[in-house]
Amino acid sequence: MALLRAFIRTARMVKNTSRLAAGLPADDEVLLDAPDERLAPALVAAARGEYDIAAKLLAATREAAEWENRDRYARRLAVFARTRDEWLQTWQSESPHDPDALLVKAELAVRRWWESPARAELLREVGPLIGAAAEGDPRDPVPWRIALDHARGTNAGHTEFEKLWTEAVRRSPHHYGCHVAALKYLSAAWYGSHRECFDFAERAAQDALPGSLVQALPVRAAFAYLTEGGRAVISRERLDEAADLAIAVSAAYAPADPWPAEVRNLLTYVLIRLERWQDALDQLRLIGPYATSFPWDRVSDDPLGQFLELRDGVRLEVASIIPLHPRSEHGGRARSGDH
Repeated sequence: MALLRAFIRTARMVKNTSRLAAGLPADDEVLLDAPDERLAPALVAAARGEYDIAAKLLAATREAAEWENRDRYARRLAVFARTRDEWLQTWQSESPHDPDALLVKAELAVRRWWESPARAELLREVGPLIGAAAEGDPRDPVPWRIALDHARGTNAGHTEFEKLWTEAVRRSPHHYGCHVAALKYLSAAWYGSHRECFDFAERAAQDALPGSLVQALPVRAAFAYLTEGGRAVISRERLDEAADLAIAVSAAYAPADPWPAEVRNLLTYVLIRLERWQDALDQLRLIGPYATSFPWDRVSDDPLGQFLELRDGVRLEVASIIPLHPRSEHGGRARSGDH
């Protein structure tokens, strides 16, 4: 009987896999961490050693209080500056008190020391940079998100972290980046537990604005649980509820939209771990060409290759559960005359 099931599974995979590629871009069309249309020109200019476009972009986000965009763009510019920072050095030398330059400088400083064995000691020296960025515009929550990450890396206690959290949410109560920073602090891998992580994520999701990515925070808690392990047992029902909520958030955005791409990639990973193959394939179609380093870089040194490999694997799994001979609406096997 087991051999018969294996034969049927193989036959289904052969028959159905190719047609399940519909709606999925070809491998060579998939991009890793592709910038949106506003960030791309800033990165191109930075590659030439020019900072003007990056400065105008971040100034626009600050003036319009686009805190989510500001956070995302500051991160990406800091990542770029880790390997090519001439443009940032020129910007800092010509405008040492520019709040936007200070923001990128603070983010870059935290990232540079994060992987060091002496992380806590080195990060403590970064504190004044974060303070200067926060003073640049008192309305801006992004320096406080950096401060939350910084506190985690310097082994800050709960009381100190809560003070920073209060400052962050006072400026933007529903800021996604600040919520992610708090979730990481509360994770079992750092200073909390899986239960604390889930409790925080679920409360934040309940309080989130409609369409906000904060509503997908529980799926980040699910990811942490599935990848970090630990003694605490989170029920399968709770994991599925986190995935279902993230699916609803994803559905609120257009297919192949770069804005929710990271959440969709993260959700896909969780769905794969939960063996919810059809739901995972649905998300892969919504992702389109926008693969993101996170979460795939947590499980592979080749995040794009890992994404493409798992995408093929999901198609195979879905193909294996589609019947060889779908039944018609009349209850029998489909005949040549059925439509």
